[in-house]
Amino acid sequence: MAVYLHDIPLSEAKKNFEDALRAADMWQRLGSETLPLSEATLGRVLAEPVWALKSSPHYHASAMDGFAVRAEATTGAQPSNPIWLSLDSQTPQTAYLDTGDPLPAWANAVIPIENVEPLDSAGQMAANPRKPAQIRIRAAVTPWSHVRPLGEDIVATQLVLPAGHVLRPFDLGAIAASGHVSVTVARRPRVAILPTGTELVPIGAELKPGDILEYNSLVMAAQVQSMGAEPVRFPITVDDFDAICARVVEATRSCDLVLLNAGSSAGSEDYSARVVETLGTLLVHGVAVRPGHPVILGMLNKGDGMIPIIGVPGYPVSAALTVEIFVEELIAHWLGRQPAQLPVETVYMTRKTTSPAGDDDYVRVVAGRVGEKLLAAPIARGAGVITSLVRADGLVILPRGVQGVEAGEAVTLHLMRSPAELSQTIFCIGSHDVILDLLAQHLAEHGRRLVSANVGSQGGLVALRRGEAHLSGSHLLDPETGEYNLAALKQYLPGVPVRLVSFVHREQGLMVPRDNPKGIRSLEDLIRADVTFINRQRGAGTRVLLDYHLGLLGIIPTSLKGYTDEEYTHLGVAAAVASGRADCGLGIPAAAQALELDFVPLFLERYDLVIPTRFAGGDLLAPVFELLSNPAFRQSVQKLPGYDTSCMGQIIAETNP
Repeated sequence: MAVYLHDIPLSEAKKNFEDALRAADMWQRLGSETLPLSEATLGRVLAEPVWALKSSPHYHASAMDGFAVRAEATTGAQPSNPIWLSLDSQTPQTAYLDTGDPLPAWANAVIPIENVEPLDSAGQMAANPRKPAQIRIRAAVTPWSHVRPLGEDIVATQLVLPAGHVLRPFDLGAIAASGHVSVTVARRPRVAILPTGTELVPIGAELKPGDILEYNSLVMAAQVQSMGAEPVRFPITVDDFDAICARVVEATRSCDLVLLNAGSSAGSEDYSARVVETLGTLLVHGVAVRPGHPVILGMLNKGDGMIPIIGVPGYPVSAALTVEIFVEELIAHWLGRQPAQLPVETVYMTRKTTSPAGDDDYVRVVAGRVGEKLLAAPIARGAGVITSLVRADGLVILPRGVQGVEAGEAVTLHLMRSPAELSQTIFCIGSHDVILDLLAQHLAEHGRRLVSANVGSQGGLVALRRGEAHLSGSHLLDPETGEYNLAALKQYLPGVPVRLVSFVHREQGLMVPRDNPKGIRSLEDLIRADVTFINRQRGAGTRVLLDYHLGLLGIIPTSLKGYTDEEYTHLGVAAAVASGRADCGLGIPAAAQALELDFVPLFLERYDLVIPTRFAGGDLLAPVFELLSNPAFRQSVQKLPGYDTSCMGQIIAETNP
């Protein structure tokens, strides 16, 4: 069983890799090719500077439809003292020009056609204003007015674009304007992507337990292509040492870099490190970075030279970040461009985040502007949670030696979205409901992003009090009155003016497997020895509802097997039941339907939106209120099981400080 050779800092790993690449003469542009401009696609990198072969324009050109003149001949022209200029072909004082026409050698200015009075030879208005015998002007012009002089845009011999420049659409026009018909660009590196694993199956395959869809190569290929390289995806290779070696050797014949995906850890079928040792030189096995810990860096023998290989961890998030961390810089050197850098912003963390002290920790966050502050909320950190990269607005990198950050602490965010998108982001922190996803979809059509963090009803109200959200979903039952949310507003938001808006009435009940094999019909069944329950987290309205009704029945909550096992969403509870981890859980019928479970209805509750007054009247949330009264949105919610939208949009209360 293999072990990590070293678990070294990221900076040291990069240096070892760079030193080996330099020694192999692989830390520079790989080559170049000359292409016709029509084939010089966007994103290609100039291998040579572009110097202008000719000026643009290459003559003095009229910038307007009008009449060429010598500016000196217009001196003294005034509204009360006009000047006449002749178009006589022998000794012209003026000549008509269309935009772009060459300026006559004797002229040095153009008068726009709308500023002249075209006259015939008798001094009457000319029938054709572009072919008069003479013109009358009532204002003087200065030399070179309304003229594009030779070289106004480009002067022959000047630098148009430097080597290393990444081509954009208008760059092609500038290159053509400067007299070129072709351009020399860096050769695109070819990057082999080799997925390995007996458990992998191709996209579209029928899945059985133990199968894992192979989509890492799809993601990595898109990453590599966006960096300017040419990805080459190879078929899945099973966990067999000789087969993997053969595949790597095949890849070296036509590619400049090999990305060997999975098998980089220390398990009995993790062959990647041994493959690299066998076919070349193993430089690094294990880097102090999270996620992406078991990275392999090495060099492979290829003829009389060597090419690099990177052993990429198998978990999707680790794989994607490994490519960003190690491959982007390498491809940049091979293309002769500057490595890409994400723009940065200062943000404030919404909650405490811990970090392993010995690693560089890449924390994925969602971000949005709430009031005057740009806030960042950490999202799911599992290395296998590919959706965390989909949802992420950016990365907060916590360096080695830092064990985390406190709530409210300022950190640097490396943006994966534009600041303009963040300014249109609505932060919703609180209770989970699947219709928030429906709301997010409809808001996207109105130019807004809805970012949800599921922390429970109580957690959402606390977030509002701290100024960390624009709105919160809440369904906190008051055991004393049987009313929803009003008592909680007084408890958690004293002095904070808010608007309490009814969203939906919804059913809550027990989610159970299809056909309810254990015959679970009520809360009393939860204390049976053969029933395992899955709960919601402390502070969730669903848990408050459960505890309330258990109290009415005289059932001690801790007598439920699984009462302390928690999930943060209704879908999380449904997944636990669907997977057999639990026999039942309290939740909403839409979540049960999503995972093909049966549902035992028990209660009807009101689910509200809590919105601070300072945001309720603003432009950002205006589409939210429009949707609450939109029949099409109501109908889309009503199609889901267990919802009543008749109360949607009603203002339940408005509190004052």
